[in-house]
Amino acid sequence: MEIRFTTGESPLGSVLVATTDKGICAVSLRQSDEGAEEYLRARFPKAVIRRGDTPLKRALDVVQQRIAGHKLDDVLPLDLQGTDFQREVWDQLLAIPAGSTRSYLDVAQAINRPKATRAVAQACGANPVAVVVPCHRVVMSDGSIGGYSGLPGVKKALLAAEGALVPSQAQATSGA
Repeated sequence: MEIRFTTGESPLGSVLVATTDKGICAVSLRQSDEGAEEYLRARFPKAVIRRGDTPLKRALDVVQQRIAGHKLDDVLPLDLQGTDFQREVWDQLLAIPAGSTRSYLDVAQAINRPKATRAVAQACGANPVAVVVPCHRVVMSDGSIGGYSGLPGVKKALLAAEGALVPSQAQATSGA
């Protein structure tokens, strides 16, 4: 498999976008371009990986715009590589509207596996296409942010950029 990638800056760190011939296979936010490239090589150890800045300019721009809370409905071709269960979860994530959240339980129920909340959380953590497949829109049942496999603060920042009510705002609104 051949993968092309590019990197760019965002307010949340260095962003990497990688594609196969089928579509985007990885999006990662890291502290540096080097860290992002290391993530890509570790995720796809058998792939031939090459830099491809010019052909990936549009995809990088859309991802950078999404990080800023814009172009949230732009459809990008994806090449999601994971187990059947993971892809089922990721499909549900793609159905969550921008600015909205769902709990891990909501996602588990949507795939008819209401007892699989931990497995759903693990699938969210394994999401290779962060920001585009919006795992950041999945929160704990009590409304708290929960975990995120990227840099600290990224999940909250992505939700805020989309206009989602994040826990600190929810507490202020409810008077808690």
